[in-house]
Amino acid sequence: MAGSFATIIGSAAGGVLLVLIVAGLLWYWLHYRKLSNKNSESSSDPSALVEWNRGGSVSVGGPALYGPQGARQFKLEELDQATKKFSETNFIGVGSFGLVYTGLLHDGTFAVVKRRSGAPRQEFVEEVCYLSDIQHRNLVTLLGYCQEDGSQMLVYEYLPNDSVCSHLYDNNGQESTTKLEFKQRLSIALGAAKGLCHLHSLKPPLVHKNFRTANVLVDENFIPKIADAGILRLLEKIEEAGPSSGTANENAFRDPEIEESRLLSESGDVYSFGVFLLELISGQEVSKISFSAPGESLIKWVESRLGLNSLVDNRLTSNFTSEGMKDLIRLTIGCLNKIGRWRPKMDMVVRELDRILEKEMTRTTVMGTGITTVVTPGSELFTSK
Repeated sequence: MAGSFATIIGSAAGGVLLVLIVAGLLWYWLHYRKLSNKNSESSSDPSALVEWNRGGSVSVGGPALYGPQGARQFKLEELDQATKKFSETNFIGVGSFGLVYTGLLHDGTFAVVKRRSGAPRQEFVEEVCYLSDIQHRNLVTLLGYCQEDGSQMLVYEYLPNDSVCSHLYDNNGQESTTKLEFKQRLSIALGAAKGLCHLHSLKPPLVHKNFRTANVLVDENFIPKIADAGILRLLEKIEEAGPSSGTANENAFRDPEIEESRLLSESGDVYSFGVFLLELISGQEVSKISFSAPGESLIKWVESRLGLNSLVDNRLTSNFTSEGMKDLIRLTIGCLNKIGRWRPKMDMVVRELDRILEKEMTRTTVMGTGITTVVTPGSELFTSK
């Protein structure tokens, strides 16, 4: 009897042990499979592979942390081939950073290459990585850089429709043959405002410091993108330029307050944007304007042209409302205020342009194309309330 009882107990214990062993093996197999699948997914993730190839550090299940190799580093050989050895046929001008060329990269991407003389600098690489990480629909994308053969180069995306300048006036300041309708000009202004607003919303804010019509490019659908964002900051970082030098302080887009403070701020970008709006309204190159008196401000010039009813581009003949144009002129004047703290912020400019465009779309849809173009006289527009 005792032997039978011991046999039963032994059998039961063996059964329990067997169950535990099987359960352990099952847990181990499931756990191993889960880890294997996770590793497999990580290694097959295209973005992870791209970051690995770019030299960035990949964090599975979280944001990637990029090192100094975050931006693509191009070889001089590829850029040499892309631009046909930086030939005259690929040369398109001179910008804030240096000579500008178009090129076709190995992967079939059209690009713009900006080149200047300069020794390799780590500060240059770090700043390029920072700027290339700033992405927005209305900002020209910085693809990468190259530092070889005594040159520093920046590689940007290519936009086929050139700058807004070429659609408002030609190289001699004369009217362009392109006919941009009022709503199209509003749309371009709104997109550019969103690009600047994004720069100002960064922590800390990034001031463009050289915003002008020539730096507003348009793609095949006339979507605007701001070029050269952060270029002057980059030059300052490598100690070869400062805010008191360069094109930003030698053209009609310069903030009058710079003469006193010598500082380029967000309000300075707003003033420059006001000049851009004025060129969209008038179709004229502001730097070619002949003032009636030395030191005359742009606001005084606008007021005088309004009094003569000759401010608005004569190519805009019957496709806008007087209310929409008046609102845009008021916004332009606000941006051009000589006192920086009285100018609107860029987020407010975006909201106002959005409102003007929306109302203009509604009005023109209801009223059709036979729309008055009479603008409120300067004596009424500038009346204090």
